[in-house]
Amino acid sequence: MVVVMKKLPVSCNKDCGGGCPLIAHVENGRLQKITNNPLRNRYMTGCVRGYQMPKAVYAPDRLRSPLIRTGERGSGQFKQASWEQALDLVAQQLQETGETYGKSAILPIGGSGSCVGAVHNTALLKDRFFRLLGNCTELSGNYSEQTIEFTGAFLFGGAFTGLDPGTLQHSNLIILWGANIVDNRFGCEMESRIREAKRRGVPVIVIDPRRNRTVSRLGTTWIPVQPGTDSVLMAAVLHVLLERGLVDHESVQRLSRGFEGLEAYIRGENDGMAKTPEWAESICGTPAPLIREFAALYGNTKPAALLPGLSIQRTWGGEEAVRMAAVLQIATGNVGIHGGSTGGNILNKLPQPLCETIRLNRANQGSSIPVSRWPDAVIGGTAEGDPCDVRLIYTVGCNFLSQGSDIHKNIQAFQKVRFSVCHDYFLTPTARYSDVVLPVTTFLERSDVIFPRSNHLFYSHKAIEPVEDVKNDYDILCELADRLGFMEEFSENRSAEQWIEHVLAGSEVQDIESFRETGIHVGEDQNRTGLSDFASDPKAHRLNTPSGKIQLDFSAYGETGFTPYPECRVLRQSESFPLRLITPHARYRTHSQNHNIPWFRERQDRSLWIHPTDAHSRGISNGQEVLVMSDRGRMRIAARVTEDITPGVVSAHQGVWPEIDRDGIEMAGSVNILTPTDPTEPSLGSRTHSVLVEVGTL
Repeated sequence: MVVVMKKLPVSCNKDCGGGCPLIAHVENGRLQKITNNPLRNRYMTGCVRGYQMPKAVYAPDRLRSPLIRTGERGSGQFKQASWEQALDLVAQQLQETGETYGKSAILPIGGSGSCVGAVHNTALLKDRFFRLLGNCTELSGNYSEQTIEFTGAFLFGGAFTGLDPGTLQHSNLIILWGANIVDNRFGCEMESRIREAKRRGVPVIVIDPRRNRTVSRLGTTWIPVQPGTDSVLMAAVLHVLLERGLVDHESVQRLSRGFEGLEAYIRGENDGMAKTPEWAESICGTPAPLIREFAALYGNTKPAALLPGLSIQRTWGGEEAVRMAAVLQIATGNVGIHGGSTGGNILNKLPQPLCETIRLNRANQGSSIPVSRWPDAVIGGTAEGDPCDVRLIYTVGCNFLSQGSDIHKNIQAFQKVRFSVCHDYFLTPTARYSDVVLPVTTFLERSDVIFPRSNHLFYSHKAIEPVEDVKNDYDILCELADRLGFMEEFSENRSAEQWIEHVLAGSEVQDIESFRETGIHVGEDQNRTGLSDFASDPKAHRLNTPSGKIQLDFSAYGETGFTPYPECRVLRQSESFPLRLITPHARYRTHSQNHNIPWFRERQDRSLWIHPTDAHSRGISNGQEVLVMSDRGRMRIAARVTEDITPGVVSAHQGVWPEIDRDGIEMAGSVNILTPTDPTEPSLGSRTHSVLVEVGTL
């Protein structure tokens, strides 16, 4: 037998914060392994989730044909169907629902399953299809970064606030505030750049409720903090900077508007309570001497890069942590300079190389409901003041019955509708509650242009043929569009491959064949700092804010019912639920992906971290199975008694597929059984790190 070996550039099209240049090794049409692309720069590296993708592609439980439900929703009872049968049924239900109840009765959800591709982008494809269908109900916002996007618009007026990882070579201090770089990636260069800075002797401060993998591998100092109290700690740091004369007032005046009102609040002139480290310690749990030591180092070291993770804005009052992070960087004169940062969104919000994506139809946009409250809107409907009565849910690229807050409520919403459809690789919890399940390709079974979290483009080849009878999301929606009468508008008479050729033809890539061969296009400037033009000349490069500067006292923000300047808002403790729960992302999962694959599941920690003090007072020993309770639900899980978590805090990784017994108790450790749909305000962002619980023995 002739052995045919191929090595093809690929890149994960996943919502992991990475986007990595990789090589797929294929032998006689079968994927053997995945390694790093040797043409990458020396800082870029993939992760275990990408390297082990063959285990997902060839998993025994991979869906290989369409399914139509035969049993109760959630029972997992389906029959195999042909594509013609399944798509005819879906098209019929879409048409009947629209004709009988109106298009607003159709709710497409999801989108982040494949989210960094130019063509195979589940968010863009979903919205493009349903806007052409016309006036369907949409979800507004997102679970990941809604609060930082909402608040950042007030602060920066929509300006680009990220940085290229290469600029960290100029940093003399790096502060990772709620940013678990090692597990959550935030680009395929960030970890290597920070590790190099640490080797140079640069202090790397990690502020987090847990001593996580980033603390042990990248950090030089761990500063523990209670979740949801980051704005309190930030306010105390600012108080020390003011007290010691370490505020760069020239930078404050030149770059921002509204600092005076905040300064009065920090000094206690408004409420009689100075925001001192001693005041903060009683709320955030960080010792006052440690706060003073950190603030002094911060104020005396320049340039300093403060990189806030998304965790600090997934809290009740997370808007204030977002605003305070920007304030600290302004106050220390670190905005817009190499080695500094804006304190804004860590997800490299800078222009990417010029390349189109499949276009989104802006017309026919229906009413919207906040993603954080979607199940409430489905359950309540117009009778409860919601904008529509949803009758059909169409899921593309997500697993809301694991990832959405309040799983009980999510299930209730799926049970209420008359029909539901799901695209996925596996029979996920969301798929189990659907009436039709349509099997889709992985990124290795289709080509695409990938936008990583850096100034690059990656070409990802179709490394292998799709397994058995699965299709691309794009092709599925094309076939549905054909049945519903808008195929030409949806496809523009292009196949997926023709779309890729089209977007590349209009891109900045000059040698397209070379790009396909190498898999890597490098943007012109790899050392960009957000707001650098503005910082160098604020008058010539005004921001889109009322003052043209970074706006700290936005009057329109005050109209939302909250103070125009940042203040500290913290979820109050409860006697019934005295512990704070955090739900960090897992190293071996991308959200809930990989949970069902034994190799990943066996390596992933699935315990509840609890401090020895809290465990002892509850009679809990290490490894003991415990019951975690909130006002939303109950969960059984094994306890891990460890000093690697702050007293008063417990932690369990998100992304586990739920297994709920007859008593409504979650048995597998799926933490969203405990989380509320009530969002933080005014952004309406998720608050999955502000959850109050109690833990007891069984």
